Amino acid sequence: MDIATLIGLILGVTLVGWAIVAGSGGQVAAFLDLPSVILVLGGSVAAALISFPLGNVVGIVKVVKKAFFTRPQDIRQLIADMVRYAEVARRDGILSLENMARDMNDEFIRSGIQMAVDGTDPALIEQVLNNELEAVAERHAHGKGLFDNIGKYAPAFGMIGTLVGLVIMLKNMDDPAAIGPGMAVALLTTLYGSLIANMVALPIADKLGLRSDEEVLRKRIIIQGVIAIQSGDNPRIVEQKLRTFLPAAHRQRDAA
Repeated sequence: MDIATLIGLILGVTLVGWAIVAGSGGQVAAFLDLPSVILVLGGSVAAALISFPLGNVVGIVKVVKKAFFTRPQDIRQLIADMVRYAEVARRDGILSLENMARDMNDEFIRSGIQMAVDGTDPALIEQVLNNELEAVAERHAHGKGLFDNIGKYAPAFGMIGTLVGLVIMLKNMDDPAAIGPGMAVALLTTLYGSLIANMVALPIADKLGLRSDEEVLRKRIIIQGVIAIQSGDNPRIVEQKLRTFLPAAHRQRDAA
């Protein structure tokens, strides 16, 4: 599990809860209004259904899991693995990687190494792997876009709810005692919309974008590693090529 995502969500809920309790003197019930929740959540889902195919919206749970349960993978370990494959290919021939490929957990690496072992043209290997990379990036963009969509429309439906509440309140101006409570209920939808957007939807979208960038980087390293291995590059050259993908701070730390 991604502890940072969980901690951030718990911290956000705790801070908002503390502000409500401290500011209202413990009158938490004043901040609860079921029709407002239904309007904001239902409206956000309706906007998502209009904007995206049904399958994308139905699969939102799988997308959320990526934000909470996907751990960043060690790029330096990946580079070390690719260099090890290069050493085996250099020492024993590239055909010796065929048995190793069967035990590789990463399907993307296994596919690339198998094509290299089969003697596939390097340009074709790069094209196939890049096509798969683009398909993965596009799927990730759809998941991120879904939460960006919710983050964009939740505040809008909150404002719609506020306007509906104000209209109802203004139609009952003959009862001054009801104006204050009516205004409070009307503003709750704006609060709910802002909370859903800024504490849930948009942060999850940003985390999904980060995870997508990490996976794209990982696959780019694999592509360059496979091409270098098939070309028969010296393992030291393979390592130098792949280390260029690391941030400068990591490269300097490793060198030290």
